[in-house]
Amino acid sequence: MYGNGLTRVILNLLESMIDSGFQVDLVVPNITEYHQSFEKNLPVGVRSISLDLKPSRTLFVGKIFKLSHYLKQEKPAVLMAHGDYIGVANLAKLVSRQQSKVLHGIRINISRYFDQFPGIGTRLKYVLLKYFYTTSDGLVAVSKGVAEDLSKITEIPLNQIQVIYNPVVTIDLLNKAKQPIDHPWFMTGEPPVILGAGRLMIQKDYPTLIRAFAKVREHRLCRLVMLGEITPHKVELEALAQALGVAQDVQMLGFAENPYAYMSKAAVFVMSSQFEGFGNVLVEAMATGTPVVSTDCESGPAEILGYGQYGKLAPVGDSDNLAAAIGETLDCPLDAKTLQARSQDFTTEKIAEQYLRFIQQIIN
Repeated sequence: MYGNGLTRVILNLLESMIDSGFQVDLVVPNITEYHQSFEKNLPVGVRSISLDLKPSRTLFVGKIFKLSHYLKQEKPAVLMAHGDYIGVANLAKLVSRQQSKVLHGIRINISRYFDQFPGIGTRLKYVLLKYFYTTSDGLVAVSKGVAEDLSKITEIPLNQIQVIYNPVVTIDLLNKAKQPIDHPWFMTGEPPVILGAGRLMIQKDYPTLIRAFAKVREHRLCRLVMLGEITPHKVELEALAQALGVAQDVQMLGFAENPYAYMSKAAVFVMSSQFEGFGNVLVEAMATGTPVVSTDCESGPAEILGYGQYGKLAPVGDSDNLAAAIGETLDCPLDAKTLQARSQDFTTEKIAEQYLRFIQQIIN
């Protein structure tokens, strides 16, 4: 649990499951700093259970045996495995000899993710994933694109993969969006801010966003702000902004406890990713009423944006087209009410209801 999109999705589901009468355990390999910070705010009734595993070469084995021990002790009706792309949950069930149903949540475009790491290890992961996913009791993909990719690499029929979008919009999000920001660029009367959000990593393709911003900046006064965990990649991004002559108008602010306040005050939100599973940040920005632009990457953004109806889509890695989409959106932004109405398709209540129906179906 590191404060990423997956973490927020899980936390958003917990309360709905408790409210629906389930006993819920949140089982994690270890307790991170982020986990400690939110643990006191977990819904009443949720047990937080750590397997107390430390990062090591034998972590994979440790997860299997510690999780199997948990299954033997607690005998849950359903084990929902999130981000398990090599069958740890299936192996733990096998070792434990319990009858718990295994449901996998697939939250990334697996082909694109695995192909970043070529080699024998990745080929083995494909084999494990194909074998164990075919033995699972339920598969939930967070977008149609993710489901299609999974079907292709595992040969599991598409109709056996349930598509349930991420639960993103909460009352808490909407309340946090109204909070003030102590940053001069977001003050009334300042030039419009183009906002990006996500960890500074290659997948997010911030170089293309900076290049697109530089092209927009040639024709109008505006600024670019990026939120997300700082990584060594920042040095390269700062050098690019400097080379393009826009460094004075670009800021990387790091992890923001409340990104929604920034979203609600930005002129346009841009996601420049090479690939995604869904694209939570697009929905979050729309929920605050802020116009959005995205790359048409695999998988999720096109589905969220109604294939261009709720925000412009640009080809992946194409700074010219991305700049044009940003400029057009700044000139003619979509009505906030239209964007907020679309975001209501991704509320926690609506999505949790779909999960609960599917879980009940698996149990039955």
